[in-house]
Amino acid sequence: MGNSMACFSPAHIPKKLSTNLSRKPSKRSPNSSPFFGSSASTRRTKGSPKKTSQTLADDLMLQQQAIEAVLLFQNHQKNNGSQPFNRSTSVVFPAPGPKKNQAFTKSSSSRQPLVSETLFQPLELVDKQQDVKIDGLETNHFVLVHGGGFGAWCWYKTMTLLEESGFKVDAVDLTGSGIHSFDTNSITSLAQYVKPLTEILENLEEGKKVILVGHDFGGTCISYAMELFPSKIAKAIFISAAMLTSGQSTLNLFAQQTGSNDLMRQAQIFLYANGKDQPPTAIGLGKKFTEDLLFNQSPAKDVALASVSMRPIPFAPVTEKLSLSDKNYGSVRRFFIVTQEDHAISVPLQEAMLESNPPEQFYRLKGSDHAPFFSRPQALHRILVEISQVPPNLS
Repeated sequence: MGNSMACFSPAHIPKKLSTNLSRKPSKRSPNSSPFFGSSASTRRTKGSPKKTSQTLADDLMLQQQAIEAVLLFQNHQKNNGSQPFNRSTSVVFPAPGPKKNQAFTKSSSSRQPLVSETLFQPLELVDKQQDVKIDGLETNHFVLVHGGGFGAWCWYKTMTLLEESGFKVDAVDLTGSGIHSFDTNSITSLAQYVKPLTEILENLEEGKKVILVGHDFGGTCISYAMELFPSKIAKAIFISAAMLTSGQSTLNLFAQQTGSNDLMRQAQIFLYANGKDQPPTAIGLGKKFTEDLLFNQSPAKDVALASVSMRPIPFAPVTEKLSLSDKNYGSVRRFFIVTQEDHAISVPLQEAMLESNPPEQFYRLKGSDHAPFFSRPQALHRILVEISQVPPNLS
């Protein structure tokens, strides 16, 4: 099974909360990660000594912090973001050299194979101190779509940073994800899985557009939405995400590197709600593998948030082939963010997607694991702002 299976592990989730995090622009500081849990509390390496009584006591304390932090975050949503968060202390990599105005064509039919690393130079990011100009943008509305097993909760730093810059942000829980109460094992199609996203676009005010951001399996989800609602999407941003070609499934795409990812094969847990004689209904991820696989550069408290919040990903949507047309999907401007320290979706696979289905531009996010919203939130924010400032294509 491929690396879209990189994001699944079950947890008990409250069932009576709203499934979409939708907030207006606000002026407050982005939060440092306040979450931690027992499954990731020590970040031990192989061969390290067994936990001492003091370590166990620390684990218990940190687990309590994680629970309190989850409640704090939920209360934060109920109060419309009125409670401030502390600024993230995550390290931001330096802005690279002069901007290279490199663009990819919409079609790969005439492209030569990408053989040189010089073809993958990152674009210059906006300066950290530069004022963000919202007025005059094609849209100031971001819609954030999580990856497999994640939920709207994973975007809490990104939401806060974008809102502080004056953007409107929606972070959606796809069906059976995050705090959405639907049983993951009962999801039978991609359309059913992405319904919370398509409902946002269906209800969008006439003439308004959004910037879609998809992570991991969320790339498949925003591609599906791009085919249905091209006129409502100004730009689509893929963050280490499935960027499929027409007729391809997520399973097809990520199966390309299954054989080279032993950690992935060890981590996968297939769930058979309909019996072992029937196809799997969902896929989970063993918790002891999540840190090395997904969060190898992320703060420990964010690892703990994931350990108590992640849920299995439905199997059927992963196997579904997309039908993407040049007229609809191909008309939406695409951007891609490569996560350089990603153990789940390897850099070679990300580059293969860039080659087979070239976006307009791409960026390299140095020092980022599979979860840049945790490991490099400030740098990710600057890239998102940079893309929002790209003027409309008048051709």
